[in-house]
Amino acid sequence: MMKQGSLPEVPPELLADVVTSASDLALVVSSDHVVLSALANPHAGFWAKVSQWNGASLESLLTPESWRKFRFRLESADLETHRVLVIELTHSDAVNFEFPVRYAVSRLGNGAGWLLVGRDMKPIAELQQQLVQAQLALERDYEAQRELETRYRVLMEASPSPQLIVSVASGKIVDLNALAADLVGAPRSELLDAPLAQEFEGRKRGELMENLARLAADDPAGTPDLMVRRNRKRVTVSATAFRAAGDKLLLCRLDLTESSREQRSNLADMAERLFQKGIDAKVFLDLDGVVVVANESFLNLTDSGSLAMVQGRSFADFLSRGAIDLRVLLDNVRRVGHLRHYPTRLNTDFSGQVSVEISATMFQDRTNPCIALVIRDSNLADATRIIPGPAGNEGLRNVMQMVGYSTLRDIVNETTEIIEKMCIETALELTGNNRVAAAELLSLSRQSLYVKLRKFGLLNKAGD
Repeated sequence: MMKQGSLPEVPPELLADVVTSASDLALVVSSDHVVLSALANPHAGFWAKVSQWNGASLESLLTPESWRKFRFRLESADLETHRVLVIELTHSDAVNFEFPVRYAVSRLGNGAGWLLVGRDMKPIAELQQQLVQAQLALERDYEAQRELETRYRVLMEASPSPQLIVSVASGKIVDLNALAADLVGAPRSELLDAPLAQEFEGRKRGELMENLARLAADDPAGTPDLMVRRNRKRVTVSATAFRAAGDKLLLCRLDLTESSREQRSNLADMAERLFQKGIDAKVFLDLDGVVVVANESFLNLTDSGSLAMVQGRSFADFLSRGAIDLRVLLDNVRRVGHLRHYPTRLNTDFSGQVSVEISATMFQDRTNPCIALVIRDSNLADATRIIPGPAGNEGLRNVMQMVGYSTLRDIVNETTEIIEKMCIETALELTGNNRVAAAELLSLSRQSLYVKLRKFGLLNKAGD
């Protein structure tokens, strides 16, 4: 009869069957590390090898690393307890076989040796190896996909014609190249995932996609005439249908009509002539204020020897007030989109200065936004004129009326205050009431500017 917490005695032959059925390998090892008995599951692949282990030294059946690990674990174990040790060992004879086994090691009674009951880890090791191989295969597929994506992008951008890829189901633009974005007149990021029909005049999505699908299927040589909504250009469209990932797509190639091409050619030619031969200096800047290109008049105005000497330089290098002038100019043109008649001085390459007026326009509807400057040389009167504020003319008339009634010193003192007030008003106007920028324009500290604003009653105008 079984007692609680104990098992009845089991015949040795039955115990062997139980052990081999519940595990893959069982070893009885003597205290001097000799295998007294080796039992293996008949279904294990190493059964024939294990049957020859009886009487062999355990050290000879393990790899050197496993033997050292086994000795260390036994020496560090508490011999007075019956706690089971779990350890992974690799059996090997360095020639015929090598396989890992996870053992549960128990000490036999009276210090007679140890019982090792193990589970073959080779299937798990093979599974781990398969997982590693699968991971490597995924990485190779990912690299191959990246290579294909790069080839695809290069082909799209190297194509001499504007191209868009459109989903037939949604009617939205899936992809496009830079030429197509430039022709439509919008940045690529804005056009991605946007409905194609909204970029053309008088076209509904269903009607346009139906026409393009019919064009791709029945009449690949046909080219419908469309008008681009943003810039009023007339274009022709040819379409090719294909499928990808279960979605039906259209590759649409855009081209200007003959009339638009001639008009564009003539306009581009006239614009080129105006830029190169115009009497006013013209400069294109990027959004950071770096010179992209300039015409001959600008080179003459700044005494620059060649275009290469100005390209890539900050426009602040040519402004008398440097970065302060450039920041005021860029801040205003970014906020409003344009700037008219900004008075300043340009530095020349020979330490001279030229009084000028600058008008600026920002072009944001391009793939690469830029700022265009038109710079006009001021004559002597323009260079010395005072831009009047709201009370500027009245103040000057009052000064003229003082002649004959006041001393020259009093007239000069009165004139100084009038000019000072007009300069502060002008600085506030140029900077859009930005006191920090106005103080920098006037080379004043912010505290000094506040004192003068109170003195002339301009605090309310400045935004307080």
